[in-house]
Order: sequence, then C-alpha cells, then structure tokens
Amino acid sequence: MSWTDYLKILPEVKKPEKKLGFNEKLKWTVIVLFLYFLLSVIPLYGLDPNYVSQFEALSVLLAAKLGSLISLGIGPIVSGSIILQLLSGAGVLNLDTQSKEGREKYQLIQKAVSIGFIIFMNTMYVLSGAIPPAQGSIINILVLILQLIFGGLLLMLFDEICSKWGFGSGISLFIAAGVSQQVFVTALSPLINDATGYFVGYMPLIFQLLFEGQPALIVWPLISIIATVGVFMLVVFAQSIKVNIPLTMGRVRGYNIKWPIKFFYTSNIPVIFTASLIAMIQMAGMFLFNAGFPLLGTFAGQQPISGLAYWLQFPSIQDLWVQGFFNFIPQLIVYPLFMILGSIGFSLLWVQVGGQDPASVATQIYDSGLSIPGFRRDKRILERVLARYINPLTVLGAATVGILAVIADLFSALSRGTGILLTVMIIYGIYENISRTGMDDASPVVKKMFGAL
Repeated sequence: MSWTDYLKILPEVKKPEKKLGFNEKLKWTVIVLFLYFLLSVIPLYGLDPNYVSQFEALSVLLAAKLGSLISLGIGPIVSGSIILQLLSGAGVLNLDTQSKEGREKYQLIQKAVSIGFIIFMNTMYVLSGAIPPAQGSIINILVLILQLIFGGLLLMLFDEICSKWGFGSGISLFIAAGVSQQVFVTALSPLINDATGYFVGYMPLIFQLLFEGQPALIVWPLISIIATVGVFMLVVFAQSIKVNIPLTMGRVRGYNIKWPIKFFYTSNIPVIFTASLIAMIQMAGMFLFNAGFPLLGTFAGQQPISGLAYWLQFPSIQDLWVQGFFNFIPQLIVYPLFMILGSIGFSLLWVQVGGQDPASVATQIYDSGLSIPGFRRDKRILERVLARYINPLTVLGAATVGILAVIADLFSALSRGTGILLTVMIIYGIYENISRTGMDDASPVVKKMFGAL
C-alpha cells in the first residue's frame, strides 16, 4: 500500500456523475460565492476588541477578511501550492504529472500540504499576536485557532466545489469577489469620511469637489478611475490574442479544426503566486522582526521601513509626485524585477506541473487522432511544432502579465493594482468558461448576453 493511499481519507468533494448544465453550474457558483461572503462577515469569537487589522492591502489579494473566520483567506492554500511547485521544480517531489496517476497523487499531496499550511499559518498568526485573543488563557487561544482553521478548511472545500460543480476556480472567484467589492465601494460609496468631510467614493467625491469649486483636487481620483478602465481594456485586448494551430483528422476528409494557444498561456496563475509570495515575505518579515530577527526588514508599527519587505512596497504615481521619485529608487527596481521574474518562474513551473508543456499537449492531440496538415502524423513532430509556440508564450505571456501588474499598481488606486489586473483576467476567464458551456437551459437574457442567440 503506497503512502499516498493514506491521503485518500482526506475530505473530498466528489465529481458530478454527469455533465452539468449551465443553470446547475451557475447555481453552485452563486452558492459558493454567497458562502464565501457569509464567512467574511462572521467575526471571530474571543478576538481582542482592540484588534487593528494588519496587511489590509495584501488581504485583498488573498481574498481575506481580517477579523473574520477567513482572516487569512486563500493565503495558506496558495502558500502550500507555491512550496509544492518549488519542490516539484527542484526535483525533490519526483512525480510524473504528465500521467493520470501522477496528477492524482500530486493533487492528493497538494490537498494535504494545503491542510497543513492552514493549520500552521492560522496557529502562528494567533501565537505571534497578529490576531490577538481577548484573553491570554489557553482555552481562549485554542478556540481562536480552531475557528480560523475551520474557516480555512471550509474555504478549501468551497474552492473544490466551485472547480468541480461550478465555473472555474474557487480561489480565483474569491479574489475577484473581494477586489470587485473594494472597487465598487471605493468608486461609488456614498458614505462621508467624518475626519475630512468628503465622500469616500471617488465618483461622488469628484462631483463634490467640482460643486465646491475645487477642480484641482479631482486629478488623483480621476487618474485612478481612468487607470482602472484602461487596465480593464488592455487586459481584455491582450486576453483575446492567440495563435491558432490548424489540425486535421487524417481518416475523415474535410474535418479541420484550430487548436488555440493563448498569448497569456498560463493565464493569471503566475501573478497570483507571485503576489501571494510577496504577501508571504512581508508577513514573515514582520513576524521575524517582532521576534528579534530582522532578516527581511525592519518595521515601524505595521509598515516596513527597510529591507526586502520595504522594497516590495510599490509606490503609486501619487506617491512619486508628492514625495519625490528619488525616494523610491529601491522599490522601483526591486518590485518590478521580482514581479516579472517571479511570474516567469511560476509560469514555467505551472506548465510542467499542470500538464501544459509541449509533450503533454502533443500527446493529447495525438491521442485524439489529430495531426498538423502537411506533416507526418508523429507525436515527436507535434511536440516540436507546439514547442515553437508554447515555450516562448510561456515566458513572454508571463512577463507581460508581470509588467501589466506593475503598471496597474503604479497607476490604479481603486484597489491594489495587481488585484484589479487579476480580477479582469478572472472575470474574462469565467466569461470564456460560460461561453463554452452548453446554455440550452439558460434563460434568453443570459443567452443574449453571451452571444448565443
């Protein structure tokens, strides 16, 4: 009995026995999204009432709601995936992910690692004081830890439900939901900041400033809105770029199809992992500093003021204008390089682990009985032709996503720029997923929306 067989006792969401229709997938996606928002508003019992939320900017990227059952969001799940990919890329985890058995073992190990990180990271957060208990008793600390672990495990199962019964990845859905909520509030909130007397939402703020005769003050809110719209349009355009490889069925004359290879070949996965890694570094830096080991930087309260954690704090264009360009030289060098090179690295790892490399795709095409017109039907020939496109696009697409993330962080303030970039890519991916799904049982309004009529 293999050691991976013991992992099969872990909780698992069964795959549907038959192909799900549009309405069924939509139902489960909405249910998962509702449950996610429900977890985000359930406060932690026994939390210190004087608790001050930390890492607010990073919590958006991790789909976290600090002070609730999902205070760490998808952080532990993504952290486990990052560690597993690094081990796989280094050859420590010797699994053939190109085979069905190898992929199943990898998924089992990934779930076990995710559960381990959920337990470890939530426990460390409470013990380190990042999520402080109201009382220092062992029972209070234990209750707080168990609540966080319970919320993390539920989030992992919601992700699995969404991936098997709904549209796409639950992790991506949670990120998009959190960022969309923040963008909506930041852009349209009618609440007034008691300290300043101005609207919180940028759109009401612009009209308020114009009405009060202060047009010069609308520059930065207006830049944020324009930048957000610009990022949206740019990403949608880039998402539509693809290379179509013609294929034919040798035994069926006249049967021709096109195999699309997208410019963003690995989609938003590299940026999610890179952004999560940055979040992990900054969180770990603060914990180490509080423990007396400033290996990743020093902190003043919650803000890094030196070291790698500080260099990975990217400034906005308003910061550069107000405080001066030369005050941010380390950040302007380290953060873009980290984001771009990190995206490329995770993209290369994801292609191998996810079975998207030229050899795996060539096997898939060959087993389907397809071949490239003008070439002999040979798996090796298919692999060489696919490698001409897949290998460059894996690197170039990931680098472009990294550059777009840097630009979005620089110009956008409706939410964290990387979060807006990810949300646009996620929503576009969900749109494509829905468009490919049979919509025979969908309402006429939905069919018209997706161009099915």
